[in-house]
Amino acid sequence: MEDIQLDTSIRIWVFLPIVLITFLVGVIRHYVSLLISSPKKIDLQQIQDSQVMIRARMLRENGKFLPKNGFFMRKNYFNNENTGYFKTQNRQAPSQNPMMDPGTMTEMMKGNMTNVLPMIVIGGWINWTFSGFITTKVPFPLTLRFKPMLQRGIELASLDASWVSSASWYFLNVFGLRSIYTLVLGENNAADQAKAMQDQMTGSAMAVPPDPKAAFKAEWEGLEVCDHQWALKNVAQELMNLYPEPEDIPNL
Repeated sequence: MEDIQLDTSIRIWVFLPIVLITFLVGVIRHYVSLLISSPKKIDLQQIQDSQVMIRARMLRENGKFLPKNGFFMRKNYFNNENTGYFKTQNRQAPSQNPMMDPGTMTEMMKGNMTNVLPMIVIGGWINWTFSGFITTKVPFPLTLRFKPMLQRGIELASLDASWVSSASWYFLNVFGLRSIYTLVLGENNAADQAKAMQDQMTGSAMAVPPDPKAAFKAEWEGLEVCDHQWALKNVAQELMNLYPEPEDIPNL
């Protein structure tokens, strides 16, 4: 099959308008999300618990570099039977069914309105308005397996798989403008359609929060079986063997 020559008008009236429409819809979606989104409430108690868990884990992993008294003082702060943090702090178990939370359901509905609905509407309109157009060609050869992905809306078995239809060009822009959105709107923007769909596919919006009681119990057990083995016990002798003369010690 001979190579196809595209009309230059396609670039002006099909190729660039799809890019511009996709970008502007993403910008509008970002600002609409900022307007309708509710401010996230920060739970100071949860932040405190997470920081304590980090400190306890670091004590288990790096306690060997502390003197014995310092290690057991910190361990006593966490694991003391009467005054230990993990023993005295009582936390309520979180709700096991986020679907019963009205706030979660409201945020899900807002996410569908600002992410899924515009994609369906704009994608359907572009597929109807620019149906049957070939917009561009991929600068490298592709196999026939890419035809359903790159030539959506065009049923030509003899067409080279490197050509991209107007509908496929729209979806490529939806998932390919992430860097442009980051440059224009900032790192944490709501215009990134790929990130929004990834969150919905992985179910991050429906994730059940961890149980503080179970986390405290696991960390308490980990500290209980952790023994102190001072890693700097023979550091003076090792330094003497490494630098027998004082003038050999490097200047730091």
